[in-house]
Amino acid sequence: MIIDATFWVAISFLIFIGLIIYLKVPQKIDKSMNESIKKIKNDLDNAEKLKDDAKNILSEYENKISGSKKEIEKLISNAKNQAEKNIIKTNEDFHKVIESRKKSSEDKIKQMKIQAIKDIKNTSINIAISSVERLIKNSIDKKKLDKIYISSIEEAKKILKNKSI
Repeated sequence: MIIDATFWVAISFLIFIGLIIYLKVPQKIDKSMNESIKKIKNDLDNAEKLKDDAKNILSEYENKISGSKKEIEKLISNAKNQAEKNIIKTNEDFHKVIESRKKSSEDKIKQMKIQAIKDIKNTSINIAISSVERLIKNSIDKKKLDKIYISSIEEAKKILKNKSI
């Protein structure tokens, strides 16, 4: 029998296969592959759970956002209503103040008118008295003049008292 290189390659191959089987390399590879598969399955399950959690959190925040939008709209509406009420109140207060000032001004004008009339009457009386004095001085003697003067002063005082009351 001639032993050639092919025979030794076949023997080496069989020894190699025997060693692989003896060292349980296929079971170790199978076990490693199964562990990798389990790990990948666990990672996929965890990813699914995380995806579901993320969806739940997203829907919660979307609900919160929509609730916040409604609340903001309500606050804006309340602020607009309050602003309108404040404007109306301020406008009414302004008109009341203007009416008060108008009435006060009218009262002052009436008082000034009454005072002006009194001043004109007093001045007219003074002018009339001085005119009468001049006329009397020029036309009547001193004794008659004193009597007329005193009587006209008393008469003027009575008239002024009656008019001022």
